[in-house]
Amino acid sequence: MLAGCAKVPVERVEWTVMGTIAGFACRDAADLGRSEEVISVFGDVERLLNAHDLESELSRLAPLSDDEVLERCDPRMRPCYEAAFRLMCESGGAFNPRWRGPATLDLGGIAKGFAADLAAERIGACDALIDLGGNLKACGGEWRVGIYSPADSSPAGQLRLAASGACATSGEYARGKHIYDGRTGLAVTNDVLSVTVVHPTSAMLADGLSTILFIFGREDGDAFLAAHHPEARAIWQMRPSVP
Repeated sequence: MLAGCAKVPVERVEWTVMGTIAGFACRDAADLGRSEEVISVFGDVERLLNAHDLESELSRLAPLSDDEVLERCDPRMRPCYEAAFRLMCESGGAFNPRWRGPATLDLGGIAKGFAADLAAERIGACDALIDLGGNLKACGGEWRVGIYSPADSSPAGQLRLAASGACATSGEYARGKHIYDGRTGLAVTNDVLSVTVVHPTSAMLADGLSTILFIFGREDGDAFLAAHHPEARAIWQMRPSVP
């Protein structure tokens, strides 16, 4: 994903967190200091929801039931757990935070979007864009976002995010096979190169929905979106058909 606004200088800072590159972009240099708050929020989410850290809150809560998880988790993180369990039900288990086993938890398909929303809530309205590994959240103003083609990394199109808008992309062209169908525990194999979900208010839902749609494929994915989240829209990039 590439973001900016034509003819308006953009200030941007980047750092590494949650296994990816994060960024904070703004059009007013005076807002650049708000990136420190974003860095702090991302650090909290990484510390608490890290599935690879046996001492994280996520790992400690994993053996508990879903209801117990919601009762005992950090209140700041509860919306992420709630959304993950809700998407699991809506998708029939395709999105499954326990896909590794009943005593495990993995919020990798939704946590980055959640972190972007949480950071936007912390800094409030300003003409800025939060980016966490391609999970984008507009805090204010309108931002033009370019979508790359997975086939050759060339620009494939663009969209505009209004204030509070968000988008997220799921694909395997950069990291290889890393998206798993929670119903089978197997890596997804289909004709989807990438799917970008645009949501009017939630980077967390854009993140989780893009994962679900990638698992389902275009036909079933579009049907799922229309049935459960008609407020969102999907932009698909498909593998060319073989004659």
